[in-house]
Amino acid sequence: MNAPDAPTLPATPRLSSLSHGGGCGCKIAPGVLAEILKNSSNLPIPPQLLVGIETADDAAVYLLNDEQALIATTDFFMPIVDDPYDFGRIAATNAISDVYAMGGTPIMALGLVGMPINVLPLETIGAILRGGQDVCRDAGIPIAGGHTIDSVEPIYGLVVLGLVHPSRVKKNSGAKAGDVLILGKPLGVGILSAALKKDALSAAGYAQMIAVTTQLNKPGIALAQMEGVHALTDITGFGLLGHGLELARGAKLRMELQMDQIPLLPGVLELAAQGMVTGASGRNWASYGSEVMLPAGIDPARQALLSDPQTSGGLLVACAPDIADEVLACFHSQGFADARTIGRMREGSGIRVI
Repeated sequence: MNAPDAPTLPATPRLSSLSHGGGCGCKIAPGVLAEILKNSSNLPIPPQLLVGIETADDAAVYLLNDEQALIATTDFFMPIVDDPYDFGRIAATNAISDVYAMGGTPIMALGLVGMPINVLPLETIGAILRGGQDVCRDAGIPIAGGHTIDSVEPIYGLVVLGLVHPSRVKKNSGAKAGDVLILGKPLGVGILSAALKKDALSAAGYAQMIAVTTQLNKPGIALAQMEGVHALTDITGFGLLGHGLELARGAKLRMELQMDQIPLLPGVLELAAQGMVTGASGRNWASYGSEVMLPAGIDPARQALLSDPQTSGGLLVACAPDIADEVLACFHSQGFADARTIGRMREGSGIRVI
């Protein structure tokens, strides 16, 4: 008698196949979000709340005393990559970035975990959490607790708390006319993620994607000490134009961007021209395109990169012209080789790309 065949074990599914969208591309489109939040301003605001939702800033800031303000933020999303360890690292780096974008130093995190327990092996879930823990270790903070649920789609992120001197808080609304704009990381993460989902991303492209999305925006701490840094934000799901518009609206100024100076990840223009563009890029443009003036005949691939959702993107700095070199040196000394001056703040409103 022949021995019965061994049972066939189900293959572990690709993480990205379990989610309808990945990374910061999961964000609700800016126009829809504005409609959802339109009545939120009716809530009472205590005087200690230095930063709330007024200008769609990166985190809330609450005054503790004359020397300390507490920064509180949270961020979580579904997988942008299939490697669980890399997913955990990217999600944690992205969440911590909001503290750096306020000029603060992170002090503690809480984990937010939603996983399809009957679909993913426990080893896979453990690898996601290990990735987040390793990034927090690099940031010098503990994951001191958190919350877990059994969910249909895999979700991971952090609540992050930080501290900053009240006089050093860097809002996204403090830019001044004439300020120089400096971007800390190159654009194109959404393009690379779209290519990855279509099995069209090279090993080198994947390595580049992981390197940029797991690079902690630590220069924010030093930038907060510079008097001439007037505004800070980080570029994530709404793309450069979306987060740039938040900065411009907050300052009641126009942002002028030089297209040929904006740093891009290698190969993303070619991939965008091949149609490797996320749905979030189009939703972003539909939400705010009316406030953006583009050069005549702009290449569609370049336009797509301007609204491309960035997961764990770079810091955008508005600073006085006389400290622009100091800001760039701060970035470069901390390993942000692609940091570059990309434009200026002018009188007016909206964004003009030249």
